[in-house]
Amino acid sequence: MRSMRIGITTTTLEPALNGGILDGIGIYTRALMSRLPAQGITPLGLSYPTMRIPGTHLEAPAMPRPYPQQLIASMLGLSVQPPQLSDLVHVTDYRCVRMRCPVVATLHDAIPLRFPQWTSMRLRRLKNVLMKQAARYADKVIAVSHAAVPELVEYFQITEDRIAVVPNGVDQDWLDPVSPAAVAELLQARGLRTGYFLFVGTFQPRKNIRRLVRAYRSLPLAVRQQRQLLLVGKAGWRCEDDLAEIHRAREQSENVVWLNDLEGHDALRLTYAGAGAFIFPSLHEGYGIPVLEAFGSGIPVACSNTSSLPEVAGGAAIEFDPTDEDAMAYAMLQAVANTDDNLKRVTLGRQRAAALSWDNTARQTAAVYRELV
Repeated sequence: MRSMRIGITTTTLEPALNGGILDGIGIYTRALMSRLPAQGITPLGLSYPTMRIPGTHLEAPAMPRPYPQQLIASMLGLSVQPPQLSDLVHVTDYRCVRMRCPVVATLHDAIPLRFPQWTSMRLRRLKNVLMKQAARYADKVIAVSHAAVPELVEYFQITEDRIAVVPNGVDQDWLDPVSPAAVAELLQARGLRTGYFLFVGTFQPRKNIRRLVRAYRSLPLAVRQQRQLLLVGKAGWRCEDDLAEIHRAREQSENVVWLNDLEGHDALRLTYAGAGAFIFPSLHEGYGIPVLEAFGSGIPVACSNTSSLPEVAGGAAIEFDPTDEDAMAYAMLQAVANTDDNLKRVTLGRQRAAALSWDNTARQTAAVYRELV
């Protein structure tokens, strides 16, 4: 008996081809592609034909038409047979169309619909309409957290019985020790000193970076002299205010460092390992994989008490109101304090990272497939 053949959309994997760091959906997609074979699943990468530069896209079978054309065809009632006769197609990046086979769609959050002010204004209204339309073509929807379910029901207009909650995970190599010499080499090359406050994520309004910089600047001078604030991530949309805040801080000789060119999984692991604490002040998250990465790295974590983050943290992080800069600053000080509570949180965090593995995600995802095929 042959294994189940599952087509999985792969567009979000392309940044890694040039050494870039994948976003959350890219990490999720890569994890499924690598872990599903152990569950008796043959994953088949699927892409949409576009005018890409040779060498920058995955060699994955292409759908018959570009996504906009295929979505219009779907709205007209036309369906498509995916390449390689897949038993089921799993759409990981929202671009869901009408298929001649069962379709599973992972809807990571409803942020573009619930908080349109946080997203790119370019074609925003059209994109939001298309997202809601596309969700209707999924036979089953995967939510990555229980916190996301009410949002998906309200904003994608789907019923709760069509939703299965399958939490994201983390690569288990985050739990492995790293070379102190390699950490020291990276920090020296980047002008960093061990023990910094670390943030990782694409710059965009909901990441709340401007408040994080302000909270850091309110810390006692002795703390700021001892510990830098390291911000790792690419500039995304509508981040001009964040960049201006960073620029002001640096003009006033604050120890704020922005790395927008950090590339590769190994470099990111070394960067976490050099931190004194991980701070994640996001206003809203569908999940929050960086929290698990920090847990696995064995560093204290302080994160927002909103959306999915308390669910992900599972009591292993210091939680704070992300709209309160004083509360954020206090949490930062707690996170670097040499206390028994912090040691307990680090231990709980590593246990949390070990339990929320991508193997567990793949196993639960395969169970969703088997409900339909």
